[in-house]
Amino acid sequence: MSIQHYLKEIGRGKDGARALRRDQAADLMGQLLDGQVDDLATGAFCVAMRIKGETPEEMAGFLDAIHQRLPALAAPQQPWIVLPSYNGARKLPVLTPLLALLLAREGLPVLLHGSTTESSRTTSAQVLLALGHAPATALTDIAPGQLLHCATSALHTGLQRLLNARAAIGLRNPSHSLVKLLNPLGRSGHDTLVVGSYTHPEYATSMAATQALVGATALLLRGTEGEPVADPRRHPAMTAVLRGQLQPLQENQRGTLTDLPALPPSHDVESTARYIENVLAERQPVPAPIAQQVQYLTALHRQLRSTAAQGATP
Repeated sequence: MSIQHYLKEIGRGKDGARALRRDQAADLMGQLLDGQVDDLATGAFCVAMRIKGETPEEMAGFLDAIHQRLPALAAPQQPWIVLPSYNGARKLPVLTPLLALLLAREGLPVLLHGSTTESSRTTSAQVLLALGHAPATALTDIAPGQLLHCATSALHTGLQRLLNARAAIGLRNPSHSLVKLLNPLGRSGHDTLVVGSYTHPEYATSMAATQALVGATALLLRGTEGEPVADPRRHPAMTAVLRGQLQPLQENQRGTLTDLPALPPSHDVESTARYIENVLAERQPVPAPIAQQVQYLTALHRQLRSTAAQGATP
């Protein structure tokens, strides 16, 4: 097997490259995930897609391939809330763990998955470990009110390998967007509510189009430095996707809040963990944008459960 014929289509440069069909994209990504492609061809794929850009249909095909290869799990007690955490803290504290713990406190099953993409950044996994939440070694069922966090390698080693290509090439590749869109229960066909974040406005359009194509349920927002948590200093635009149907929830607020939260002075692990502990213990208030995000996710989760129950009714 070879991906050479696909490279000839996607590797003709920005103006000459052709987009792949969904089934072709699924076959291509499947070979990459299964380790059937050598390093040279993998690098060629990464560079070609970086130049060409991904279409929603290609992304849907890539997701099809990933979902087919994820662990098969029994039906969960409730749909999971999924937080992909890959960017980490660059200037602001990474508050994705706070969002995860607030959602778990609301009685929701929460999965946080991620891996380190830049060693200089503080990650959610580091903060959660400082808070006493050890990472899981495998994907398992999540009870209501429980938080499970795991590395991408626990989802699929081939996906982690594709993420790692960035260290050698110096460029992002489709896997960095795919991890923010995938449904960890996709192989089993069960619903999850994925919180997808983007850093640039053009990604909002492409992510929403991909989620619509695959019939996903998600909350899309411009997160904090690429993390799936609202910027604590302002209310970002948020869009709900309920089984492929888009529904705007709130518009982007210009400027910053008039009453800014007292954030930790540093984004290091210890400072971030202590701040989260203080918020959870109600010694400091939950930043208003994050509290609003929790409300939206709780309402969407309730709506997803209601839709699932109606679908199961004879």
